Amino acid sequence: MSNRTTVTEFLLLGFSEVRELQILHFVVFLVIYLASLVGNLLVIAVVALDNYLHTPMYFFLMNLSIVDLGFISVTIPKSMANSLMNTKSISYAGCVTQVFFFVFLIGEDVALLTVMAYDRYVAICQPLHYDAMMNSRACVQMAAGAWISGILNSVLHTGNTFALTFCGDNMVDQFFCEIPQLLKLTCSDSYMSEVGVIAFSMCLVLGCFIFITVSYVQIFKSVLRIPSEQGRHKALSTCLPHLTVVSLFVCTGVFAYLKPTSSSPSALDLVMAILYSVLPPIMNPIIYSMRNKEMKAALRRLTGCRQFTRN
Repeated sequence: MSNRTTVTEFLLLGFSEVRELQILHFVVFLVIYLASLVGNLLVIAVVALDNYLHTPMYFFLMNLSIVDLGFISVTIPKSMANSLMNTKSISYAGCVTQVFFFVFLIGEDVALLTVMAYDRYVAICQPLHYDAMMNSRACVQMAAGAWISGILNSVLHTGNTFALTFCGDNMVDQFFCEIPQLLKLTCSDSYMSEVGVIAFSMCLVLGCFIFITVSYVQIFKSVLRIPSEQGRHKALSTCLPHLTVVSLFVCTGVFAYLKPTSSSPSALDLVMAILYSVLPPIMNPIIYSMRNKEMKAALRRLTGCRQFTRN
């Protein structure tokens, strides 16, 4: 057999080799990261402390904010540190950890978005059965199921990926350890097994997306039958933000994982990665909360500030 050098660390693709642009990347990512932290922590605090928001919809929203906090903390801090210190390296163990938590939180995010769609479907299409179907026990069981499914999905992908042998080139053409980019570096003949697992997982994600879409078709049919314009507006205001988040997250994520990987660094790969890994955690608090009258009223009650109640 030919000599092989076992990979002990990976080199993450930087956004630029120019020092000034590296500092700019650090500053931009720092602003995004802090904004996401503040927004999601605010959602968690408001939902936890305000009794009026102890409902299934806000319970799942709080879980989504917890996931978003972890989601953005897995990738951005390491990328910022590399830009600030003008380095690209990430240890093998660090890459394994990053892949595990990233895949875990992706799976959890998709599961929660699916559960939230079901919650909106029951609330609008079967309002008389809502209290019975979405009681506290059912909500906890659905949330726990989402977390457990995310962990199992991550264990499968992480174990499958790092059971492969990496040798030779260790440059990952992404700003974090992304599985499709890691598969380009393997010298094992069994890498197709992980490709198959990725394809299977993407099919499950598309299945969740189809379930969400069908749920919203039924929701929109029910909304159109609501006699009052105010009632229709209220129903749509709780559904459209969720559908926007789902569409952005699922479409960009599926495209990034199922499209053929290029042999050289691609600006499109970076853009897609930012769209599904960085943008949702910062946009979710804005989409779900800042245009939500109940959230703004809760903020007013907790802070005593009237500004949150103004349109």
